[in-house]
Amino acid sequence: MTDPNQKSFPVTWDQFHRDSRALAWRLAGMGTFDAVVAIARGGLVPAAIVARELNIRTVETVAVKSYDHQNQSGIQVLKPISQQVLDLAKTGKKILIVDDLVDTGSTARVVREMLPGAHFATVYAKPKGRDLVDTFITEVSQDTWIFFPWDLDVAYVAPISGGTD
Repeated sequence: MTDPNQKSFPVTWDQFHRDSRALAWRLAGMGTFDAVVAIARGGLVPAAIVARELNIRTVETVAVKSYDHQNQSGIQVLKPISQQVLDLAKTGKKILIVDDLVDTGSTARVVREMLPGAHFATVYAKPKGRDLVDTFITEVSQDTWIFFPWDLDVAYVAPISGGTD
């Protein structure tokens, strides 16, 4: 988050858990999924929650690095999807991809190329990437930086108005 005018959206563990369960509820109406692929690292937690709620036992990861906590950079696949899950997809099995957020869509594009027929779900979505996912729970503006619970610590926060207590 380098722009001082950029909005911040801190998400607590409780809120993230509720939002991930809401994603599972939405996905439950779409039938049974044969496997879930979590986009590491941000998608690990919501994928675990969704897999539990939907009783999906085949859980896979794909590790893609697209940005750190402040700067976006080029896409790098650090760990591809296993051949076992790719083979499931080739035989028509229903695969679910889960991530915490779709931002610009660059990560989503790369993973969609790996599993073009999969259902892509995220907890949060920004306008530039929204059309690349099939299901999401909450949309935030493009100029909002989401602070996930694993990025936070309990600390004092100044009032929005800029005043003091």
